[in-house]
Amino acid sequence: MNKKLPRQGILLGAAVLLSVLGGSVVLAEEFTSTDYRLLDPVISPGSLATSSSFQLWGSLGELGIGTSSAASFEQIAGFLTFPFVSSPVVSATPGNAQVALSWTASQGYLGWTVGSYRVGQSTTSGGPYTYTSLGNVTSSTQTGLTNSTPYYFVIVVNDALGNAIATSTQVTGTPSGGGGGGGGGGGGGTSSQTKAIFSGRSYPGSTVTVLKDGRVIATTPVRDTAAFSVTVSGLKGGTYLFSVYAEDDLGNQSTVIPIPVAITEGATTDISGIFLAPTIDTDKKEVKKGNPIRVFGRSVPDSTIMITVNSENELYFQTPSDSSGVYSYSFLTNPLEYGDHSTKSNASRAGEISRTSKAVEFIVSDRDVLRTVSQPAGACGTRRGDLNCDGKVNLVDFSIEAYWYRRTGFPPSYDLNADSQINIIDFSIMAANWTG
Repeated sequence: MNKKLPRQGILLGAAVLLSVLGGSVVLAEEFTSTDYRLLDPVISPGSLATSSSFQLWGSLGELGIGTSSAASFEQIAGFLTFPFVSSPVVSATPGNAQVALSWTASQGYLGWTVGSYRVGQSTTSGGPYTYTSLGNVTSSTQTGLTNSTPYYFVIVVNDALGNAIATSTQVTGTPSGGGGGGGGGGGGGTSSQTKAIFSGRSYPGSTVTVLKDGRVIATTPVRDTAAFSVTVSGLKGGTYLFSVYAEDDLGNQSTVIPIPVAITEGATTDISGIFLAPTIDTDKKEVKKGNPIRVFGRSVPDSTIMITVNSENELYFQTPSDSSGVYSYSFLTNPLEYGDHSTKSNASRAGEISRTSKAVEFIVSDRDVLRTVSQPAGACGTRRGDLNCDGKVNLVDFSIEAYWYRRTGFPPSYDLNADSQINIIDFSIMAANWTG
C-alpha cells in the first residue's frame, strides 16, 4: 500500500469473488480507486486485516445494497441484486378446436421493463414447445387444435430487446366440440360442468380465499406442502374478475392478485401458477435511529425473500424462508434518515417470482416503540374493517365479513370487537370505518 487512507474515507471499488467456502472465507482479487489499490486481500469473518493506515474488523455477513456503516469506514456496495420480473398467472379455457389463454401482466423491478410475451405450445407435458411471438398483450387464443387432445402451454416474458426474462408455470387445456362462449357476467343457466380451478403456492398454515366480482366464493386451508387448489363449480359462461389472497396464522394478509378470466360454458378453466406474495410485518412501529428493526412474515417454504426498504437511498436485503415458510431479517437503521419509512417483500423459488407484499410503515426517531398485535385496527393494522389490506373499507370487505357471518373457524382479525363471533356488531364497526 503506497498511499495512506483516511480512517473515515469511503471505500469504493469492485470485488471479484473467487470462492466462498461454507460462508466462512471470501477471497477477493483487487479493489481499486483513484487514491489507492488493495491487492489480493483475504477476508475471514472474525479476523483482523491490517495495513499501516487502516484496520478492517470482520466482514459483511450477508449481501446488501445501499450503505453499510462502521466506526471507521463506510462502504457503498455495488450491484449485488439484479433486476427481475414477477411470473405471470395463466388461465386456459378450452373450446372447439381451440384453447383461450389469458394471464396477469408481469411486474418489472429494479429497472427491468416487460416488452412482449411469447406463448409456448406442446402436446407433451414439459415440452419441447413451439413458440409464437405476441405483443405486449395478456391474452391469446390458440386455434386449429385437435379436439380431445391435451395441449400444454407456457407464457414467456420478454424484455424490450426480446430477451426472455421470466416463464410461467405450465397450464393445460383439452379442446372439445361441445360448449360455447358466453357474454360478460354470464347469461343462461349454470352448469356443474362449468368450472374454474385455481392452483398455486401459498404458505403452510395459511388460508387462501377466492373472490368472484368482489364476493367471497371459496376458501381453503393450506397444508405443509404450501400447494393449494380450489375448484369453483356451477359457473355461467362469461367474463369475471376473480381475486385471490392468503392470510397467515398471525392474521397478516398477502396482497390481492386480480385475475380476469373468460369462462366457457361447459368447460373447465385452469388458472395455475398463482404465487401469492409473502405476508410482512415489523417488530417495531417506531425505531431509534441506529437500533435494529426486524422484518418478518410467511412465504413459500425454502424460497428466497427480497426485502425492500424505502429511504432516500432505497435498501435491499435478502434472506431465506425456512421449511415452514417463516422468514425473519434484522438490520441496523443507521443508513435511514429520520422520518417515515416503509418496507415490502417478495419471494422467488425455482425461477418463479411472487407479487410484492403490502407495505408496512415504520418511523425512525429517537425512541423504540414495539408494534402491538392486539386488535388495534384490522387485519392490516391500519383501518378497522379493512380485511383485504387495500387501504379501504368497502363492499369487498363487507363480502368477506358476510361470508363468515355466524360461522366458525374465521381468522381472528375478522372479529372486529373480539367477542369470538361474527355478528351485527362487527358490521356496525365496519360501517363506522366505511370509505366506499
